[in-house]
Amino acid sequence: MTSCTSMSRSLRLLSVRPQLRTCAPGTTSRTLTIYRCQPKSPLIQTAPRRLAEVRGSTAITNAFPALIARGGNTVADIPAPSPSKRRLLRVAYVLFACVGAGVTTVTVLIGGFFIYDATTYKELDDAQDVELSELALKPRVGGPKNLPILERYLDDEDCEIGKVSMTKPHLVILGSGWGAVAVLKNIKPTDYHITVISPQNHFLFTPMLPSATVGTLEFRSLVEPIRRIVAKVRGHYLEASAEKVVFSERLIEVVKPNPSGGELRFYVPYDKLVVAVGSQSNTHGVEGLEHCNFLKTIEDARQIRRKVVRNLELACLPGTTEAERKRLLSFVVCGGGPTGVEFAAELYDLLNEDLTMIYPKILRNLVSVHIVQSQGHILNTYDEKISQYAQERFKKDSIDVLTNARVSKVLEDRVIFTQKDEEGEVQTKELPYGLCLWSTGVAQCEISKDIVASFESQKNRRAIETDEHLRVIGAPLGEVYAIGDCSTVRTNLTEHIVEFLKSYAVKTGKRVEDCAVNFQQWSDLALNIKRRFPQAGEHLKRVDYLFTEYDTNKSGTLDFDELTHLLQDIDSKMTSLPATAQRANQQGQYLGRKLTTLARTETLAMTVSGDVDDLVYAPFEYRHLGSLAYVGNAAVFDINGYSFVGGLVAMYLWRSVYFAQSVSFRTRALLFMDWFTRGMFGRDMTEI
Repeated sequence: MTSCTSMSRSLRLLSVRPQLRTCAPGTTSRTLTIYRCQPKSPLIQTAPRRLAEVRGSTAITNAFPALIARGGNTVADIPAPSPSKRRLLRVAYVLFACVGAGVTTVTVLIGGFFIYDATTYKELDDAQDVELSELALKPRVGGPKNLPILERYLDDEDCEIGKVSMTKPHLVILGSGWGAVAVLKNIKPTDYHITVISPQNHFLFTPMLPSATVGTLEFRSLVEPIRRIVAKVRGHYLEASAEKVVFSERLIEVVKPNPSGGELRFYVPYDKLVVAVGSQSNTHGVEGLEHCNFLKTIEDARQIRRKVVRNLELACLPGTTEAERKRLLSFVVCGGGPTGVEFAAELYDLLNEDLTMIYPKILRNLVSVHIVQSQGHILNTYDEKISQYAQERFKKDSIDVLTNARVSKVLEDRVIFTQKDEEGEVQTKELPYGLCLWSTGVAQCEISKDIVASFESQKNRRAIETDEHLRVIGAPLGEVYAIGDCSTVRTNLTEHIVEFLKSYAVKTGKRVEDCAVNFQQWSDLALNIKRRFPQAGEHLKRVDYLFTEYDTNKSGTLDFDELTHLLQDIDSKMTSLPATAQRANQQGQYLGRKLTTLARTETLAMTVSGDVDDLVYAPFEYRHLGSLAYVGNAAVFDINGYSFVGGLVAMYLWRSVYFAQSVSFRTRALLFMDWFTRGMFGRDMTEI
């Protein structure tokens, strides 16, 4: 370094890098200082010699002039990497790091899965003695029909919580649908001795049922074993049907067919009863519905899928005539509500996306889908904008929508219906079909009819009437509740209008009978009614039409008699709250929380003779969160008066809503896998 002192004034120092090199034994490499030479410097010729002296090598002396001639900057003629190469190396490094991290993560996950899976296999434990009540094996006999009374169960003493619940009030829930499951999810296990009675041993996610009919989703993805839900509250499940309720003795008559062809009948006692049995399809007295398919249960969906595949296979056979082939590939949906519309949309997606991939393409030209709707438009409970969008979408997809048409008879191979033309004349028409789906509303099941017939105070013959606390009107106070499609909350719009007119009369100084409201006041009143009675919203969509129709004297106002007549007509049409899953779910959540609160105030209930429900808990208030429907790679939303329609983005939003509402993590995982499988491999078209 000291020998190069005179050069440092004319040469600019580039870098100083100490390097320790392995040399011959007994020698060490010295530090090399690299210089950049200034142009035309007199020291250029001497620099190689001075550097050679530093290193004691002649190789640098020979290489340095050539390096300078080529414009090199270092002693070793090794060019620095270009910026593009450095970026490429950086990208390659990041890519390899990500790949390595991904492989490591997948390996850890797979290893973790196998470790967990290994823990789920168990060896047979030694047999242990089980405590069992004698009444569980030999129940006592009693009741009006002298049948066994099931007071103790085989698993009552399997755990400590079960032993504690034996001393609690006996809560019996009829049904395994949305309302029943919501009650179970919102009640504390130790507060009641819980029993669920239902002929279906699973909870069914009904909003996605149309997707299962065409293989978009698998059946197992829509069901959750009811025993798994009941086990979380340490309850009991009986796979049987409730046939009759003996209110005087607080007994439920239960029947279960046995394998030998007979029936097993017994009583189940209760302290509190929740009726959540749902509903059945409304036939409207139409003849020939035995030829139709319904869509209420998982078995209904399975039968529809089998029939769709069977018809497609029959249409491929060489002996099938063209007329018969067209009939087999004609699908008729009776009813333009959400279920019928979504089934038609799912069916169209199947035929449009998967049919031509595995079936002869000629079949696609012969397929036809028809919707027969009695109203002026489909989705009549939704906003008018949504109905129009759905009809335009179906028209674009070549789905035939027949409005103002009423089915009069269903034959084995065709549907006969009447339809009004543009001039108002009624014409009789018919449609051949290979599959006919009947989806025209709901009706009471047998146990609901029996409960309604048991009380004279039940005036609504289409649903079980309850008060605002969801208690069955006529039953002993606080003992029997009804929720879901089988029930309706009794309303009296006439009383509401009287209260409104009384307050209006006080402001104007008139008598109630002399009061009249203009259109703006009527609009405000209708909005107030919809807020207090959400189920009236369906009948108060077009307030301008109602105002014109009931203003019989054309005075521009509605007097007391006209207004009372209008609201009485609406009140008579309000059979129930919307027959939707969200309504049953809200009622179940409300009732589960209230029953838990009532259990906490047991001492209060024993000392108070009045309305304990009203004393400890507020009345039920339904909050309509909106309606949505799938219309074929698109979806429509009607949320609190705001409508939203769209294509694939709306469809994914529709899926997200139902994905979030799914009852368990298991069903969510299965839904995701089914949607992934459909995208990768198409729909399942096997007939199983």
